[in-house]
Parts: sequence; C-alpha cells; structure tokens
Amino acid sequence: MAGISGGKPTQMTMAQAINAGLRRALEDDAKTLIMGEDVGKLGGVFRVTDGLQKDFGEDRVVDTPLAESGIVGTAIGLALAGYRPVVEIQFDGFVYPAYDQIVSQLAKMHARALGHVKMPVVVRIPYGGGIGAVEHHSESPEAYFAHTAGLRVVSPSNPVDAYWMIQQAIKSDDPVVYFEPKRRYWTKAEIDPAAAPDPLHSARVVREGTDCTLVAYGPMVQTCLDAAGAAAADDGRNLEVIDLRSLSPVDFDTIEASVKRTGRLVVVHEAPTFLGMGSEIAARITERCFYHLEAPVLRVGGYHSPYPPSRIEEEYLPDLDRVLDAVDRSLAW
Repeated sequence: MAGISGGKPTQMTMAQAINAGLRRALEDDAKTLIMGEDVGKLGGVFRVTDGLQKDFGEDRVVDTPLAESGIVGTAIGLALAGYRPVVEIQFDGFVYPAYDQIVSQLAKMHARALGHVKMPVVVRIPYGGGIGAVEHHSESPEAYFAHTAGLRVVSPSNPVDAYWMIQQAIKSDDPVVYFEPKRRYWTKAEIDPAAAPDPLHSARVVREGTDCTLVAYGPMVQTCLDAAGAAAADDGRNLEVIDLRSLSPVDFDTIEASVKRTGRLVVVHEAPTFLGMGSEIAARITERCFYHLEAPVLRVGGYHSPYPPSRIEEEYLPDLDRVLDAVDRSLAW
C-alpha cells in the first residue's frame, strides 16, 4: 500500500489513510516502530500495515508472537529506551491479556516516576461490530480505557481524521489508545497532506442544527449523520451532530455550547449503555447545562449482554431507527 504520492490530495479508504499516516511517522522519526501479530509480511488482517515491513525492514515493523501481554510489555521497555512503539491488537476482544500491562504499567509509569519518564506508546485496536465476525471480534471496550487515568483515548470516524490522528498519537509523549472502527475501514475520502489538522483531543460539529444535539464517535458518527439527514427529509427536523473524536480527555465545552443552543442531547455509541461513555457525558452535561435542557439526556447503545452471534448482530447494534426513536422521545418531552 503506497503512501500519498507527491504530497497531493489523494482519495483513500480509512485503512489506507492509517497506513499512510503510519508510513509518514516511520519516515519522520527513526525511533518509531510498529509491532503486532501479522503486521509485517501479511500486512495485518485488515491490511492496514500492508507494505510497511517491505519498505522499512523487519527491525522497524516487527511480527510478534501471539502474546498481547508480551507485545505491550515489550513496547513499554522500548519506550523507556527512547523509542516510540506503535502496537496493534489484532481485534478488540484480544486486548484483555494485555489489560494488566496497559492499566497497571503503561498508564502508571509517568506518575510513578514523578513525571520524569515519558510513555510514548500507541495501542491500535480495531473495534466495533458490523462486519459479521465471530465472538471477540466485534466488541467495544473503549470505556475500560477511558476510565483509566494516565491514558489518552481517541477514535477517528473518517479517513481524514484517521490519517492525522494516528500521527498526532505517535507524537504524543503520553500513551494513546487508538480505537479504529473496523466497519468504517472501507469508507473513502480525500486526504490532503498539506492541510492543518484539528487538535487531537477536540470534538467537531460535523452537521449544524437547532432542534437536538447528537453526540457520537467512531462508527456511530455516520449513523448519526444518516439519521439527521432522514430527520430533515422526513420531518423537517434540524439535528446537530458532534463527532467526539477523543474519549479521554473529552471536549465537554463543544458539547455544552451545542446543547445550550438546542436544549436536547442524545449520545450514541455501539458499546452497551450501562456505564458506557454516554453515562459520563450525560452526567457532565446535566451538571453544566441543567437550566438549558428541555429534556433528559438520552442514550442509544448496545444492550447489556455479551455480543451476539453475527447473524443477529444488526438487532444488537444501534441503527438509524433507534437514533430517531430517541430523538422523537427527546422532542416529545
């Protein structure tokens, strides 16, 4: 998979955009490394790292054993030695063997060393459903990591953000968990390498509106945009859509400004609503916008159950109809 040729705007899928961002990071800093299961010769199960080992060598794009704890533990050691490792967890459900390393070591090192030690490690995790995969290949574990102090957590929703955010994450001196919405890997957009990216941890209003605010991230941003389009066409409703982009820290100021205009908020994510990202956003916005809210903050998400077999996953995942139902309930309050 080639990078952006000649610095010109190029049409890319999200998978290609992440590849191009990784390529640029490898070119810019010889201390940047990529590690993971099948990331080298195979180019990753989604071909996100395709061609990188061929161009940068086996010492910089490293095929590892099937041992997530060992992968992250090695990355921590490399970061202590001055490198900037980028590790891939092949699927969301495979991250749990590395959870102790991420939460007990990676997230704590900087504070444990009283700020004298930096931990520039990026953990890439393809996440979410919608691809007809088996168990442990379609989960959304982002709340575990957003809850953990010491970690930065981000999730792009489109190729342009995917290209820039992976580079910004690699340049961060703090550990970043970078969640990639696998159902959006094949979404296309034009990437301009000369553009100026937004700050890594800022939210973005991707559709302006006046009647109700929809907040989403990763795979659900497009679902909310589709819902907003349908609401405008069918009912004349004007919905504002915010792409959160960063899950820790959260840009509450952008959400607050929107809710003060619309008076209503619906938070949408694939993960179960119980103790999910929507819970914290609902609590914070209720605190900050209590006298501006015309209805309770509502949440749309997965059900509080193990991820189902792929043949019925569409019954589990939030869709346009469930988002519009929440908007109806909010506006009817």
